[in-house]
Amino acid sequence: MKIALFSSKNFEKPFLEAANKKHQHELVFFETALNEQTAVLTAGFTAISCFVTDKLSESVLKILAKNGVHLIALRSAGFNHVDLPAAKKLGIGVVRVPAYSPYAVAEFAVGLILTLNRKIHRAYSLVKEHNFLLTGLLGFDVHGKTVGIIGTGKIGTVFARIMQGFGCRLLAFDPQPSEECKKLGVNYVALENIYQNADIISLHCPLTSETRHIINEQAISKMKPDVMLINTGRGALIDTQATIKGLKKGIIGYLGIDVYEEEENLFFRDLSEIIIQDDVFARLQTFPNVVITGHQAFFTREALINIAETTLNNVTLFEKEPIKLASIAL
Repeated sequence: MKIALFSSKNFEKPFLEAANKKHQHELVFFETALNEQTAVLTAGFTAISCFVTDKLSESVLKILAKNGVHLIALRSAGFNHVDLPAAKKLGIGVVRVPAYSPYAVAEFAVGLILTLNRKIHRAYSLVKEHNFLLTGLLGFDVHGKTVGIIGTGKIGTVFARIMQGFGCRLLAFDPQPSEECKKLGVNYVALENIYQNADIISLHCPLTSETRHIINEQAISKMKPDVMLINTGRGALIDTQATIKGLKKGIIGYLGIDVYEEEENLFFRDLSEIIIQDDVFARLQTFPNVVITGHQAFFTREALINIAETTLNNVTLFEKEPIKLASIAL
């Protein structure tokens, strides 16, 4: 099958090409994102593959359908950037990579916790300048702290296992509780309970209409002073403006984010010689207790292998059983 891969990055091409030796699809890589302007490039392709930065609105999907595209193979677990009802109406199948590496993301979330707590990022810079004073580097024992986990799917469950190993008390919120988490001793509670009692809150839920801005001004007002907030899920889970207010008030004592609401025009590109016009992002960068990374939590060798293999396997399965695959409910 001829596949157009949008938002393709140099780091993923070798993995996709290696995985394709088994499938023998025709891969055509486009560095550009898919949107209304670039959708014309899909002419002549039966399938396309997209990343989280691509916009698959109804208008884009109509162009795809007109061009003969029958399948969208997402190279991500998230699918909030796809108008699923429109895709179904147009007869376009949508498949994804539901579990490329829960360990990669969960481990990175823990890395953000340790970095923020022990000021590792600041200590590194100080030592590079031959400043060996410990002033401003005081942290706390993670052991014994209460950790709130919002979303206990595969990633949230792995995160819970790791934090249990630290000796933390685990609270969680999820409409569909994990049996494994229950066995770990995770206590499922209401969101308000997490806000009021957690020392550390980590987000691992998908972005839906219900979870958009799940961390908002009202939620932050209920949190313990000096709470640590971690987001390796989707940027819009957090209301950034409300979070900045929380940081200024001292309610949020630590913020670690690998995703950002308006990351589309920032992440996965070199802007080192450009003045960033996003004033909200610029404001976030001024806080000494904020660590921002550029959507790299997924970025491990194992994850890239799984993403490539699952994406191309999804295309092959669709090629063999298009009716069955097109009806997959995400």
